[in-house]
Parts: sequence; C-alpha cells; structure tokens
Amino acid sequence: MLILILLLVMGLFFAYVSQFNLMPVTVNLGWYVIADIPLFYVIVGSFLVGLVLSYFVLIIHDTSAFFTLRGKKNELSKKKMTVLELTKRVHQLELENEKLKHTQDDEPSDRNAL
Repeated sequence: MLILILLLVMGLFFAYVSQFNLMPVTVNLGWYVIADIPLFYVIVGSFLVGLVLSYFVLIIHDTSAFFTLRGKKNELSKKKMTVLELTKRVHQLELENEKLKHTQDDEPSDRNAL
C-alpha cells in the first residue's frame, strides 16, 4: 500500500513538472542526436537512468556483501569445528589424567626411594 501511495505522489509530481517543461530540446548522446523532444522527457529519462544505475550498483554491492558473509560463515564453521575438536581432546586428556591419578594411588610408595 505504501508503494502505491508513493507511486501516486511521484506521478502527481511528474504531472506538475511536465506542465512547465514542455519546450523542445535537442539531446546529444555521443554520435546520436535526438531533436525536438520535450524537456520533461529528458528529465524523466535522466531520473529513470539514475534509478537503474543506482539499482545496478546496489546489486553489485549486495553480491559482494553476500560473498563476504559467506566466507565469514565458512571461517566461523571451521573455527567451531576446531573448538569442538579441542574440547574433545581436553576431555580425553582429563580422563587420562584421572586414570593416571588413580593408578598412582594403588602403587605402594617407598619413602626411602630416590
């Protein structure tokens, strides 16, 4: 609904601007010359070309941001896997440490031994 309202407001604005900009102008586009088109068409055409170009810039920016985030997610998942592996290793070492503590208690100790 908001888009429809914005389109109506833009249409009203263009209709108002077109009333005062009807004089014919000549447009030079490199080797092409377009003669006797109303100034309003040049204004609207420039506006639309600007919108299209800004849309392409937005698409390029969003695509690069997507690939950057994708790389960061891959790095993060690798780091999580590393943390998981290290946690497993720490747990295994704790179990081994507990086994060694209990086996040392079972051995008789000699006070006179070096």
